[in-house]
Amino acid sequence: MKPTCRDYCQFLISSQTNYTQTWFADHHQHFSHDAINRYLQNDNVTPGVVWEEVKGVIETSPDGFLVFDDSVSDKNHSHKMGLVRLQYSGNEHRLIKGIGVVNCLYVNPRTKRYWIIDWRVYEPDIDAKSKLTHMKEMFDDALNIKKLPFRVVLMDSWYATKDLMLHLHREGKTFYCPLKSNRLVDDSGGKQPYQAVSKLQWSQQDAAYGKLIKIHGFPGATKVKLFRVAITTNRTEWIVTNDLDQASTDDAKEMCTIRWKIEQYHREVKQTLGIEKCQCRSARAQRNHIGCVILAWNCMSALAEKLKTNIYNLKKKMLSTYMMQELIQPSVLMTFV
Repeated sequence: MKPTCRDYCQFLISSQTNYTQTWFADHHQHFSHDAINRYLQNDNVTPGVVWEEVKGVIETSPDGFLVFDDSVSDKNHSHKMGLVRLQYSGNEHRLIKGIGVVNCLYVNPRTKRYWIIDWRVYEPDIDAKSKLTHMKEMFDDALNIKKLPFRVVLMDSWYATKDLMLHLHREGKTFYCPLKSNRLVDDSGGKQPYQAVSKLQWSQQDAAYGKLIKIHGFPGATKVKLFRVAITTNRTEWIVTNDLDQASTDDAKEMCTIRWKIEQYHREVKQTLGIEKCQCRSARAQRNHIGCVILAWNCMSALAEKLKTNIYNLKKKMLSTYMMQELIQPSVLMTFV
């Protein structure tokens, strides 16, 4: 009997802490370690497979959001594992050895539900593509191939490049993204030199309603709106958008909070589905593991929505069921006091 994609996804959903092939084989009456390994080596769970599963259930909206961000699966202890490379981890705030994945999330602003609709493994030595290239390709695919209705694109400061922002603007989409504090901008209409965004002076009116600026390198007539947003007492973000009608710092901040849904997704696939825990060495097996994790996440997300709960509670309920059964009929009996 050979394991299938469904079998492997079910293992990811059912397991609590261990996501290795050995653990799977030890707890399944039909599948050996070698059979599971062959499955991961031979299947091809691509982003297209994920989209085929999602497109029938996704709830679209003409005001939908596309959210882009990347995550790094920590593989600091691996020495001969495919796809692993030294790269910056936003979670660790340093360079680590890991597998980078650029993700595209679709958010329905009316229902607040969201789905992973595309993902790309960062492997520049093989495909010579940067994370910026992957984002642009996924955006174009969502717009022209998947033909998804959406209005707004949210992204991190890493993706706030001139080329990407202008590309989104030319396609008629609204973008919101933070700028790095040293990004050169001009709020004087050309009367003063460009200066770092963190050096700008803010009047009371600017703080409430934002200010019109030109980003260094943008075409002369292309202006954007900048907002200074206090995230915490010690942290400020400078949010930029091409929506020149946006006239509220609070509203701009509210738009950007939707971007944190992708951070929630990153936490869930790491903490509940073991996206970092596959120990296979081959790149093909790692790709298939990532694809199966995403399929499993979409399944659990749909079930959590149906039951009005979250993925963490779904996993916890499995342990609760086990605990109740153990107390009724213990597998290890207490025989003395």
